[in-house]
This record gives sequence, structure tokens and C-alpha cells, in this order.
Amino acid sequence: MKEYTTDKIRNLCLAGQRGCGKTSLTDAIAFCTGVNNRVGRVDDGSSMLDYTDAEIARRTSISSKLLACEWQDHKINCFDTPGHADFIGELLSCLKVADTVLMVINATSGVEIGTQLQWKTLARFDPGRFFFLNKIENDNVVWQTNLDSLTDAFGNQVGPVQLPIGVAQDFKGIVDLLQMKAYLYDADGKRTETEIPADLKEAAETQHEKLIEVAAEGDDALLEKYFEDGTLSDTDFLKGLRRSIAAGKFYPLLCGSAVRNIGIRLLLDFISTYLLSPGDIPAARSVKTGSEDTVEVPADASGKPLAYVFKTVSESHLGELSYIKVFSGTITSGLDLANQQTSGSERVTQVYTFQGKTRIELKSVPAGDIGVLVKLKNTHTGNSLTGAGFDLTVPTLEFPNPVMDVAIKAKTKGDEEKISNGLHRLHEEDPTFKLVADPALGQQVLYGQGPTHIEVLTEKLKDRFGVAVDLLKPKIPYRETVKGKAETRYRHKKQSGGRGQYGEVHIRIEPNSRGAGFEFLDQIKGGVIPNKFIPAVQKGIVESMVHGGLARAQVVDVKVALFYGSFHEVDSSDMAFKIAGLMAFKQGFLEAKPVLLEPIYNIEISVPDEYTGDVMGDMSSRRGKIAGMDPDGRNQIIRASVPQAELYQYSVDLRSMTQGQGAYSLEFSGYEEVPHESAQKVIEEAKREREEGD
Repeated sequence: MKEYTTDKIRNLCLAGQRGCGKTSLTDAIAFCTGVNNRVGRVDDGSSMLDYTDAEIARRTSISSKLLACEWQDHKINCFDTPGHADFIGELLSCLKVADTVLMVINATSGVEIGTQLQWKTLARFDPGRFFFLNKIENDNVVWQTNLDSLTDAFGNQVGPVQLPIGVAQDFKGIVDLLQMKAYLYDADGKRTETEIPADLKEAAETQHEKLIEVAAEGDDALLEKYFEDGTLSDTDFLKGLRRSIAAGKFYPLLCGSAVRNIGIRLLLDFISTYLLSPGDIPAARSVKTGSEDTVEVPADASGKPLAYVFKTVSESHLGELSYIKVFSGTITSGLDLANQQTSGSERVTQVYTFQGKTRIELKSVPAGDIGVLVKLKNTHTGNSLTGAGFDLTVPTLEFPNPVMDVAIKAKTKGDEEKISNGLHRLHEEDPTFKLVADPALGQQVLYGQGPTHIEVLTEKLKDRFGVAVDLLKPKIPYRETVKGKAETRYRHKKQSGGRGQYGEVHIRIEPNSRGAGFEFLDQIKGGVIPNKFIPAVQKGIVESMVHGGLARAQVVDVKVALFYGSFHEVDSSDMAFKIAGLMAFKQGFLEAKPVLLEPIYNIEISVPDEYTGDVMGDMSSRRGKIAGMDPDGRNQIIRASVPQAELYQYSVDLRSMTQGQGAYSLEFSGYEEVPHESAQKVIEEAKREREEGD
């Protein structure tokens, strides 16, 4: 691959609902640009992009892939991202470094809920964006219906720059409204230029005039020219349209068929001609390392090096691959870089790019380009690499909270450490999950983005680290507290020959405000307990709070006052007072109207209108409290609070209820009292587990 300057680079991220054909479109691009000698197919496992065993088996993308290709003296870094909501982290990583987003729409389905959710995600990054209406050859496709669907969902900024010649089984060509040319395609996807069909000529001319207006609105000076002359020159038209796209004033709509290779070359022409290069977009924002001072860094290949690691992939024969975007300067082999997070130094040995799984060595990666570094010593996803003395950091990416939890247990005893080590390694590649070891519950809990995400992680554990695991229902981290007051005393007295043990404490237990935690009050007067023994009493109380008297859950939000007691000059000790404090709390806790608390989560569910009733009814059956509902286009956003105990496998149930169109996010809210009937079931279950353990 030849070297390209910043102005000849285009960074494009393909997004869209699962099944819209992003990977097929990228495969068609690979064919048209000469990267592949045929159009790969997802369905038969021949795709250049979906090449892993897991992707071939599922016929869907699991991770983002890079296709670096060349077209008309431009380099296009094309990211194919998963449409599956479980792998949202892959999309986010690519959005961080892409300059423009192509939203792929399935013409059979129109705008789907996954499309809208991803569109909302784009607002965090505000890239230029445009649409490709794919699968236009399928049965029952109506062009105007799709156009109306897009404008309803995303506004009047959506406008066609192409028109299909026929649709569904009659689809045979495309009118290019930018050049005012028409093309017909044969069964092999080969095109022939032709006259614009008579039945489309008027519509084409009308839309072309609208495009001139859109271009004029991209720049004040151009708008004046347009008012004076009534039109724009070809140069001004190009300039204005590019600016309108980059500013989000215009979302162009293209169309075609990835599997029939129709419209792909026109798409590539559009990318190279009308999309902005990294040097044309606003300068990247970074901060001075160790401060919050913002610095804008222009994409200047002759500047000091600044690169951001947006993705890490582990390859068995190469080790860890660090995918970078170069924001400033030029990265070449032999260059020494400083890691702004670890303060370590990294030597660049080799620089690559990728075409699917094919590795291509590069001589250099200039500002604005995407590259891959190998075998860095201590560099991770989210790290910034810079030239010496250029202490700037690119802000790291925030990933969404996981929405699904499962307990994970090694099938083979002794493999527990392998689970932790393996998932730690996988977390480098995928920061959207977390593993929490809870000693109080005696479980390792894996939190992920959904069932497929969890499934893929466990497959990777087995295939790459040799650890087979069982997935279990996670225990709920209940808490216990009190609603009443109680005073109690406990005297620990033991005499067995020689020095004995003695310590007497009087304590008062009462509720603390919710979320305030444990508060210990020393109210001893007159030295009835020497000061040196008081910390031991507190230590005993804290130890007793680890397991409450109802379901052996941790006790929270209580005040305990130590107000009286007695000691023995010889037999009293720290241990004696610790035991006295522990037993006094255990005894008094049960007298202070103890209650069980459960974790509550705020949930936001996005569903199409027709499923709203079912979802709300289901949420109520889970003891959920509906907080409100807001319209979101043709969807509804349902807000509720729901106990964690009722959320197990909710992502599976929601997708079943909504035919895969529902999605949700979670945020921990706090703890609330468990209703009496439910609490009794939890207490009885805990009692049975203790008895079985004994």
C-alpha cells in the first residue's frame, strides 16, 4: 500500500441495526477496491470481515474489523462494526476515531430501534453522517416509504443524492443526482452509463436543485453567490456540500445492493469526493497531562506525534496489537514514544494496517491515519502515546454500564485463578464487561452487555485460556438494617485457670439514615471502660455486622452507641471486649426490628409502541415501579425502578417480548426494604443454605 497524505485519508465507520448488511457492504467494497477477488458472503462463511469461528457460526459480527483500501488516489479506513447491542463497545471504540459515519439501513425493514439507539450514540461524537439504503432489491421495498421513515426519524436534513431505477424485483439501476447521470447494472454488478429514465427526469432535476440549495447553505459566501447567480459552479457545489455534510446540516441518502454489487462504486466515489479528510475537520481536543487544561491539536503530519490507542486485539502469533489513530505527527518504525498514562517509554518496531485479517506493513502513519502497533510493553486501550516532551492526553472513552450479570464458576476445581487471569486479558480487548469477586456471597460475578456477550466471553475463556466454566444464577447482595431502637448488654466472662477473660458492654442500636453507613458513638463516662478497650468493642461490632441475623447479609446504616460497661483490672483484654461487642450487637440487632434490604436499579427501556403494554405489564410483575414514559419517534422510553432480584435474564425476556427490538440500560439506584412475603422467602432460603453447609 502506498503512502498517503492527511488530505487523502478518509476514516469511515459503518453503523446500523443488526442484519442491515454492513459486513456485506464492506465485503463489496473490498471487491470493488481490489482487496478481494470476489464478493465475500456472510451466509456461506466466506466474508473477509466476519472470519472468526464464532462469527461464522452465528452469521453476525462480534467485533469491529478494519478494511484499509484505496480508491481514486485516496485511502479509506473502513470500520465494519457489530449491529448487535451486546457489542456496543466495538461501535463506540470506532466512533472515537472515525470522521464520518455511514448508517446502513435495511430497505425491507426501514428505520429500526437499533438504528435509532445507535443514532443517539452518535451525538456523543458528532461526526458527519450519511445513509446507505441497502437490500433495495428485496421484495416489498418501497422507496418513498423508506425516505419518509428516515425523515420522520432523523429530520429533514435527510435528502437523497441518488434515486433507484426500479425497486424490489424491478431494481436495475441508479440515478446519480450529484453528476446527473444514470447507470444500469447487469446480473454481475457491472454498470453501464445511460440516460436518466423519462419517468425519473423531473424528480431528478427537482432534487438536484435542492442539493444546490443545500450546498449554498453550507457557507455564507456561497449563499450570497447562489442568490446572485441562481446556481453554483461545480467547484462551489462540491465545497458547499462537503461543508453541509460535515456540519450535520445535510445527511445524504445513497442506495444500492451489497450482495448484487450495485451502487458500491458510486458509494466509493462519494466517500472520496464529498467526505472530509481528518485535516478538514475541527482540531482534536486533548488535555495537558495531569491537568484539565484543554489543548486543540490540528492533524498536522509534520507536528509532534500524538496517537491514541482505541482498540487492543490479542493475536496468538503476534501478541497484542494496539490499534491507534494518529492525531498529530507521523508514526514510523524505530520511533520512541511516551505513554502518558504509565509514564513508560515504548519503541515502535513495526507499523501495520489490516484488510480484514490480512496484515499489511506500512512505512509510516501520518496525522489522521489509522495504524496498528505490535508488541508494546505496557500500553493499553485508552492510552495516549506522544513524542518526548509533548505531554498531551486524548480523553478516554466512557463505556456503558453492563446490563446482565451471571455467576461464573470453573468446571475444574483449582481453575479459579485462570478465570480471573483470562478475563483480565480479555478486558484489554473489551472494556464493556467486568468481573466482581464478592467474598461475602462466595461468588465471582460476570457483568456483561447481554446473553450473547456473556456467551462469547465464556467461549473465549475456553478456546484461548483452556478454562471451561458453568454459569449460575448470581446471588443477590442483600443488606440488613434496623427500623427500631434496642438497648442490650453482654458480659463476656470466662475463667479456666490462670488469667481469665472479662468484658462487659452496654450498647444502644438505632437506625441511621439510608446510605449513611455505620456510625459508632463512644458515650462512656467516668472510665467504666478504659479508653484502650473501646476500639476493640467497635471492632467486634463491625465484625458482627458482616453477617446479620436474618439472611446473614451485611448490616448497614445503623448507629451503635457504647454507653456503659465494666472491666476487670486483671482479666480484661482487647479480645474480651471485642467478643463482648460482637455478641452484644448480634443480640441487640434482633431486638431492634431488623429488616432486609435489596438493591434497586433504575431502568430505561426503549421499545416500539406496539410492545409498550406488554413490557409495562411485565415490569409490574417484577415488582417494578413505573416512573414515567416518554415518546421517542415511533418508540417509547419507559422509566422504572426495579429490584435486582427480578432482573435475572431480563435481556433475554425483553428481546423475546419485543421480537428482538427492545433495549435497555441500567443504573444502580440504592437499597430499599424487601416486602415482607419476599423477605421471608429469602430468609428461609438462607437458612436452608446454612443447614446444608453444616
